[in-house]
Formats: sequence, C-alpha cells, structure tokens
Amino acid sequence: MAHTPSRARLGTLGIRDIAAESVLVGAGGRAILLQLANPAVGRGVAEHSDFATRPLDRLVRTLDYVYTVVYGDPQHVDAVVRSVSRAHGPVRGVADASGPSYSAFDPHLQLWVAATLYDSAIDMHERVYGRLDDASADQIYQDYAVLGTALQVPREMWPADRAAFRAYFSSELETLVADETTRRVATALLHPVAGPLWLRVAMPVARLVTSGLLPESVRVAFQLPWSPGRRRLFNGLVAITRFVYPRLPRALRHLPRDRTLRAVST
Repeated sequence: MAHTPSRARLGTLGIRDIAAESVLVGAGGRAILLQLANPAVGRGVAEHSDFATRPLDRLVRTLDYVYTVVYGDPQHVDAVVRSVSRAHGPVRGVADASGPSYSAFDPHLQLWVAATLYDSAIDMHERVYGRLDDASADQIYQDYAVLGTALQVPREMWPADRAAFRAYFSSELETLVADETTRRVATALLHPVAGPLWLRVAMPVARLVTSGLLPESVRVAFQLPWSPGRRRLFNGLVAITRFVYPRLPRALRHLPRDRTLRAVST
C-alpha cells in the first residue's frame, strides 16, 4: 500500500534535519513580507535595498546565512556573520515623517527577522511532512535561536519555549502594517521586471504560495489578491507538493544547501 514517506522513524529532529529542505525556500516570500510589515524593518529595507533590479538578493543572502550558520564550520560561520554585519553597517535611520528610527543592529528587529524565518520554515515543513512530534518541535524551536544569536540577539531574548513564542509572534502580528512604500517594495519582489527568465516564469506560483502562506491580516495589508478560487489552487498545490516532494532524491531536495556550502568553502 502506498504511503507518504514518514519522518517519525528518524527520532527527534533538530534544525539540521529540516533546514536543508529546499521546499522551505517556498516560504521565503512569506518571511520577507512579514519582515517588511514591521515598520522599522520595512523602512530599512525600502531605503537600503533594491528589489526592482535585484529581486533575489535578500532571499539569496538569507539562504546563504541560514545554511552557513546551521551547517558550516566555525570559520565559515565567522565569515558569513562578518559579511552580514558589514552589510548591516549603513542600514540605519532616524525617526522622521517617513517612519520610525531603525538600525540593522537593533536586537529587537533582528529577533523579528529570525522569528519570521523560524515560523515560516515550520509552517511550510508541517504542510509538507505533517505535524512535528512535540520533542522534535521543541528541539527545532530551540535550535532556531541561533539565527538571531549568531548576530546581536542575546539568547535570553529568544522566547523561552514554543508557547512563549506564539504569544510573542501573535503580539507582533498586531503591530504589523503596510504603507505605500512597503507595498511598492513587495510589488518589486513579487513582480520582478529584472532577473533571469525562469524567475519571471515562476513568479505566478510564488505569488500564489506567498499569499496563501501569509496570515490574513498581512495579506490584506499588502493588498494581495485572494479569493475562493485562489485558495483552492493553493490547497491543490500544497497537496501535490505533499505527495511529490518527500519522494524526491535527497540530493535534489538539499541542492540549494549543498550548492551554498560548496560556494562558501571555495
């Protein structure tokens, strides 16, 4: 009898067991829009990023950082942390009519960015592989703190457990907004006019997935189109992914991680 490949037989999972899965990249748009909806993060990205001409940059840099921090050796981790810190240096601004003050070194903003990466990864993983057992969910949650603590987030700022995280995340969701500037950035991300042809061809699916994964309040804030028909398409795509993806060879499922690690080691 056919069955969906199970992860349960692997025992308790940690971040190293799931972060390499390329299907998690599908939640990248969700994570970025959640970040943009934080007023300070959104202003910093709007004033220091160029999605219009380099739409993949933020996602690629984030993946490089995640893969290296999770799987790299200490030398490569130090190198990527220094690279991120150099890039963060100019990302600062004072409060004015454009919005709140911000600094890429602000641990509260870094905490939010790390939180969106964790929450988006878990959301996508459980849609494809099913709900994690409690022991794995707890271990993965604690492991994900490294995405913030490798930079300027003190370990004690990472919510103590998953219940504390849910309370933190729900509270932050209530503060998220989108304005004309951040909607323009989101449009540049989701409707790229530059970049390779394959990217522009893939974007209708990416837009559907991003809209479907976002909390409704954030989807509405960014004025993303949604309808019963789009929901059915999204649910159908998730169902196909749930059936097909776990059966793919591991080398294909882990290809982005492996390419990143080869690049940083040369």
